[in-house]
Amino acid sequence: MEQVVVATNFVTASEASYQALKTATLLKTLNVNALIMGEAGVGKKCLASFILPDASIVDASHFDELLVSLESCSELIITNIENSPNIKRLIQTIKEKQVRIIATSKQTFSNEFIDDLFSVKFDIPSLAKRMEDVELLIKLFEAEAVTLFGGEQKVDLADFRADLSQNAKSLKRQVMVSYLHQDMQDKELMQIIENYLHDKIGSQSDYRKYLYLYEAPLIRAGLDRFTSQLQLSDKLGLNRNTLRKKIADNKQYL
Repeated sequence: MEQVVVATNFVTASEASYQALKTATLLKTLNVNALIMGEAGVGKKCLASFILPDASIVDASHFDELLVSLESCSELIITNIENSPNIKRLIQTIKEKQVRIIATSKQTFSNEFIDDLFSVKFDIPSLAKRMEDVELLIKLFEAEAVTLFGGEQKVDLADFRADLSQNAKSLKRQVMVSYLHQDMQDKELMQIIENYLHDKIGSQSDYRKYLYLYEAPLIRAGLDRFTSQLQLSDKLGLNRNTLRKKIADNKQYL
């Protein structure tokens, strides 16, 4: 069942995503309007583009742009339709212009106008419910990282905990950052911190305010690597009371 829609990177290693792709494949052959629902990053736009590969994509919050697009096309992808400032007028215009619509929404969305327009509605579950897809996506993002940044290193998955807070969006970012971290030099790391701080500093308390950027990662790495605060305090050359205070000072980041 493992499969990838190449044009969209929508993977179907799980039963749920496979069924979503089956529905999308059927919709390619039917002249009906459909609404795809699900959290950010689950692949809604991917499947919408799979169904209507030549259609323009317009966010529903850009209402004027959306109305102009409906005047000049026969099919359209509308993202985040729940954000439309005037659902009634939007649906009326779609019907008047007889434009075929594939729309997406970030939540289960239902009202009398929406229900009247979309003869097909289906959900794409979150990646947390499609862990088979997560494994395949990591491989895809890893391959993309190699293409973008060069090298042949693989992401170290030994302690890799997938960030699925924004589904594929957060997972891709995590894989890319992890890939870069593996070969990052001191100067590159310092440059990142310098860029981050450049426009933030300017008050007399900034040294203490931003000290956590150094202390918190150091403490986290030490606590992860060594088995006790006693060992960590010895390795860092700090007495235990000083280490305990620094842990308390940085507790929100640990």
